[in-house]
Amino acid sequence: MNPEGVITQPSAYSVKETIDRLQTFLQQHGATIYARIDQQAELQKVGINIPPLEFIMFGSPKAGGPVMVENPVVALDLPLKIIAWEDDQKNVFIGYNDVLYIEGRYSLSHKENSPLNLDNLIAMALKA
Repeated sequence: MNPEGVITQPSAYSVKETIDRLQTFLQQHGATIYARIDQQAELQKVGINIPPLEFIMFGSPKAGGPVMVENPVVALDLPLKIIAWEDDQKNVFIGYNDVLYIEGRYSLSHKENSPLNLDNLIAMALKA
């Protein structure tokens, strides 16, 4: 299960704690949290049971604005999203868009510190 342009990696925390940590870190660094959705709870409302799955939508107009100036269509992938889910073996994973895939998809210029690159953010938020 590795869709093109999506990075997946394990998390040492539960789904809820993973998203809690990301949300706290993002808020401490000035990001706006636009939504946090507990998909497991939403699906249970309609009688569908899945293991824990949550996602968070976030961004910063100051960081994302210049990207949208370069190509307004990139707004289809903004705000940024990170998902966390638990598999059948109770392992937790996170998934997010690969910066190189997004840059290529929208013909964006590559910037070393692109606001679309979530690798360092995730590493710092989820460090033990």
